[in-house]
Amino acid sequence: MNKYQEKLALLSEMIAFSVIDGKLHEREYLFLKMIAEELQVEKEEFKSLFHQEEYPVVIKSEFERIQQFYRLALLMHCDGVLHEREQNKIHEIGINMGLNPHAIKRVLKAMEASPTKMIPAEFLLEVFQEQLN
Repeated sequence: MNKYQEKLALLSEMIAFSVIDGKLHEREYLFLKMIAEELQVEKEEFKSLFHQEEYPVVIKSEFERIQQFYRLALLMHCDGVLHEREQNKIHEIGINMGLNPHAIKRVLKAMEASPTKMIPAEFLLEVFQEQLN
């Protein structure tokens, strides 16, 4: 799979996650659009992803898996409403990515406690690195 296809697959996963609560909030859409621009995905290609079924992608690098997990967690908080289905799904996705369940919990708790729902990159990586020792 080439890098561009991997980017599309990651975005597709994020889009599928964004509608897990039954609707796509405007702030979620804007966040997804920003990520698409960051990944240099063409505007028309981005729009077409909303009409495709999710296709799984295996992320090889642990750093990329952590990064994608954090993007999904940010997306979850984007609309200001934390749904139970979102919480369950984010745990499931993290575990399916091979991330440590305890680190997942710590990161999500830290994000929930943060007024901006963001956490420093150093903290994020540190939490997942601790679990490897």
